[in-house]
Amino acid sequence: MRRISILLLVFFLISPATIVGQEQGPAAGGERLAADTLKTTVLGNPFVAPKDWSIRVKGPATILEAPEGGSWVALVDLQAKTADEALKAAWQAYRPDATWPVKVTNDLPDRDGWSRRRNYDYLTSPNEKRGVGAVVYYSGSGWTVIITDMTDAVAEKRGGQVALVFGRLLPKGYSRESFAGNKANKLDEARIAELGRFIERGEKETGVPGVSLGLIQDGKVIFAGGFGAKELDGSEKPDGDTLFMIASNTKALTTLMLAKLVDEHRLTWDTPVTELFPSFKLGNAETTRSVLVKHLICACTGMPRQDLEWFFEYGKMTPENSLTLLGTMQPTSKFGDLFQYSNLMAAAAGYTGAHVLHPQMEVGAGYDSAMQSYVFDPLGMKATTFDFARALAGNHATAHAPDVDGKTAKALMAVNYAVIPVRPAGAAWSSVREVMKYVAMELAEGKLPDGTTYISKEPLLERRKPQVWMGKDNSYGMGLSVDTTYGVPIVHHGGDMIGYHSDMIWLPEQNVGAVVLTNGDPGWLIRTRFRRKLLEVLFDGRAEADAQLEADAKNFFAALAADRKLLTIPADKNESAKLAKRYANGALGEIAVSQSGATTIFDFGEWKSEVASKKNPDGTISFVTIEPGVSGSEFVVGSGAKRTLTIRDAQHEYVFEER
Repeated sequence: MRRISILLLVFFLISPATIVGQEQGPAAGGERLAADTLKTTVLGNPFVAPKDWSIRVKGPATILEAPEGGSWVALVDLQAKTADEALKAAWQAYRPDATWPVKVTNDLPDRDGWSRRRNYDYLTSPNEKRGVGAVVYYSGSGWTVIITDMTDAVAEKRGGQVALVFGRLLPKGYSRESFAGNKANKLDEARIAELGRFIERGEKETGVPGVSLGLIQDGKVIFAGGFGAKELDGSEKPDGDTLFMIASNTKALTTLMLAKLVDEHRLTWDTPVTELFPSFKLGNAETTRSVLVKHLICACTGMPRQDLEWFFEYGKMTPENSLTLLGTMQPTSKFGDLFQYSNLMAAAAGYTGAHVLHPQMEVGAGYDSAMQSYVFDPLGMKATTFDFARALAGNHATAHAPDVDGKTAKALMAVNYAVIPVRPAGAAWSSVREVMKYVAMELAEGKLPDGTTYISKEPLLERRKPQVWMGKDNSYGMGLSVDTTYGVPIVHHGGDMIGYHSDMIWLPEQNVGAVVLTNGDPGWLIRTRFRRKLLEVLFDGRAEADAQLEADAKNFFAALAADRKLLTIPADKNESAKLAKRYANGALGEIAVSQSGATTIFDFGEWKSEVASKKNPDGTISFVTIEPGVSGSEFVVGSGAKRTLTIRDAQHEYVFEER
């Protein structure tokens, strides 16, 4: 799925952090923007300010405030000798009352005309429910400091708008590298080898044990192979036929099934879902009535990410009650207004198609049948499956993740079974050779290798059209996104489950495609930077991807180390002694607390983990799961007379009470 590990349930680049209680911060006011608007900082550096935000200038600071109030992005231009001096001056200009300590700092490589870049992440308490961070950039005319100071809820639902600000912030007079109109190089042996070297370096830097890579150009598969190992400390390499979980890349296959139904005139993209699937229901009646087929998987209905409920209770979850869960959910933004990623809505897309084809079948079985007959069989994807037992019995890669000390270990595979009840959103297993069959069909605009038409061009390509924007250069359609940052359209989608991270990529204008499958966290770093590396190799672009991936890996492990310093392992025995033996929450189920020697265990029924204790800056105590793959799930101890534990995602809070 987009990113199901508890470490990264919050979408976007801002870490969960906080401001306590009272409403502090910059005074409100300024110009309210009626549309996305090109603006400049005080020194003339251009950026795009988002629709509905307010903007004002305070000395050297250009301050953007989100419509909800209390969440800001500040862009501060100033002169200083060092990045640290620039940061200090920026806080004085923006918010001199701020006192959060820096948790970790990281250097970033030069990019987009900026040099001497440095990132700062601040330490806050979970009850503050706020993210605070800063990035310092240098150009020939001085420093620009970007401070993000936002509530978790606003940061998640307006992540696409924050990306709009960052994505087009460039030094005055600078033009970003563009490959528009360039002819792509032939991916010959030397260029393929360079892509392979990039992946091998990425494995060493990230600790990911294995990666499979597939490349296609002008209708021919030119590479399908693997690097590293299928399993930690193993000697067997993954190959072109090794199965990995492809996670949210399942979504594009799901919308392909729907496109086939459109092609057969069984439905249209504009058919109201309730006409096809009368039991479909959201928590808001108006939104329910408004949802058309194309909206089920567009991330544009205002339904927030709400993964914890199926993540913790998957032992009791079925396809049918995953749909029932949708009926309890409320939109948190206007329909069609903001990018908000919903795995449950994507699951409903697949189950709607299943109901159209097999109205008498249970929707999970109907979906499996529909995907087999409408997608896998026609494309020749014979090994692709939703059957975990079948996948794990054959040529497959094992899931891995760093342990709490940053050492690669086997991940808690059991938690990946959570996606089975919502499988249209991310439960498929496949190989690079099989996913490339799908990519080849996309590049051929619906035709199979023998020239026969599998699907008409129009319903196929409709899935790529923008339904919502994630920045100025990146749009989301139906299970596919299109990125034009460097002047050429890149159609792709990422996929992330615990220990499995994937990307499928194609450049329609150049007739080139690639598939990257990895078997370890943080494999998302490899698959994300590979898109830039592919452009560099195809167009002889500036060498940036290697340095970006190296910095990403250093930053990831530096953050992991900073978090580790905050943890007490085994958990503080005095704090553990205060815990109840059992807690319950109506949505997330039960937690059984036990001791094994000095170790404290939280057992959620479907999975369990040792927990560390952590003392937060505000004096509260948290217990944090540390099992590889699911580390970072934080439960804050309540201060009331009744013993409680609270866990949050960006927009929801769940209180477990003593049972």
